[in-house]
Amino acid sequence: MNAITDDEFRVPVARLLAMTPVGIVVGAFCAVSLWALSALAGVLQRLVWDDLSQAVGLSADSSWWILLVLTVTGLLVGLVVRYAPGHAGPDPATTELVAAPEPPGTVPGLAVALVLMLAGGVSLGPENPIMAINAALVVAAGVKYLPRTAVPEWVGLSTSATIGAMFGTPVSAALLLTESADGDRRIPLWNRLYLPLVAAATGSFVMLRFTDLDLSIGLPAEDVGGVVDVLLAVAVAVVVAAVGVAASLVFDPLHRFVHRLRNPVVLLTVAGVVLGLLGVLGGPITLFKGLDELKELPGELPSTTAAGFVAMAGVKLVALLVASTAGFRGGRIFPAVFIGAALGFGVHALWTEVPLTLAVTAAVVGIVVAATRNGWVSLFLALAVVPQMNLLVPLLFATLAAWLVVANRPELRAEPIDEPDASGPHAA
Repeated sequence: MNAITDDEFRVPVARLLAMTPVGIVVGAFCAVSLWALSALAGVLQRLVWDDLSQAVGLSADSSWWILLVLTVTGLLVGLVVRYAPGHAGPDPATTELVAAPEPPGTVPGLAVALVLMLAGGVSLGPENPIMAINAALVVAAGVKYLPRTAVPEWVGLSTSATIGAMFGTPVSAALLLTESADGDRRIPLWNRLYLPLVAAATGSFVMLRFTDLDLSIGLPAEDVGGVVDVLLAVAVAVVVAAVGVAASLVFDPLHRFVHRLRNPVVLLTVAGVVLGLLGVLGGPITLFKGLDELKELPGELPSTTAAGFVAMAGVKLVALLVASTAGFRGGRIFPAVFIGAALGFGVHALWTEVPLTLAVTAAVVGIVVAATRNGWVSLFLALAVVPQMNLLVPLLFATLAAWLVVANRPELRAEPIDEPDASGPHAA
């Protein structure tokens, strides 16, 4: 009677303990990788936008400088995509946030393309490239040194660690993992989450302890949570989610259209020119990945109309579509957060009776649900931008309403295109 039946499962405590240091190492590595590439991009950004602009006698905010830097950035990224071994990985417009690991040989080119993109002011974040970089390196090292651990488990560790580092909390990784934790249902959920959460918690700890990562935009607390607030949050999220669906509808056709230019050097240079013109139109606040610019929005409220905030969001959205479909190596989540926040400020500026914190977070939920099709990420990011727990219930209703809007609609992702000439005769 003491025998273990086929329906019973014993948690492998000894293995979990033995693998805990591995999870810690992976978490620390993924956080350091993100920090190092972001720091390098920051140094290059200051050199280009501050030191070099002063050296040539131009303001970093001048139209000519914005246009020049974005154009050169497009040219340089295009050269990396064309000639670097592995061509800087797959086109991020065609991949999800979590994708199959790439060969390690693609990492140098992808890292260079990422740093150039971040420093040059392109309206994309580091999400997809840093996830791919960390997954490639973690899987390669894991398979070599601990071959008995399966590739999917290494991918899960790197994914969790990188998400925890990017968002500054392992909770975001835990929420994502609950959606993908399939397999033998006899195995307890926390058994499957244990090692990924070790990696995620370590990644978060490293970023919060040694960097200034903070997604909050510092809005004052407001008394929200009533029935009217729930209805307002739902209304804002639904409208903004519809904007995201509209962007998704044009994403794949735009991707096919721009890739009629088969040469990535030409394509990305032209895209850089377009991004430069958009930057001139929207101003410096619409450049870059959007996290630092997000924190400038509260200061814009006294002097900016509702139309002004909507214009910021519109320029940023078009820039995101152009940059992503053209093949810049970057992610769409962080700029989407800026777009949602700007629209939320616009709602409040138009109708001041709507609490600012509610308008901003509901709009962030709406656009991020449309961009990611992930309610957990949307809800978490909204509360990270405005960390007030009395917003949780209205935002949960808003997330559910936004999900109904985006369900069965095209995703903000393109179908892969066969480009036999894209790598040219110099392909690796």
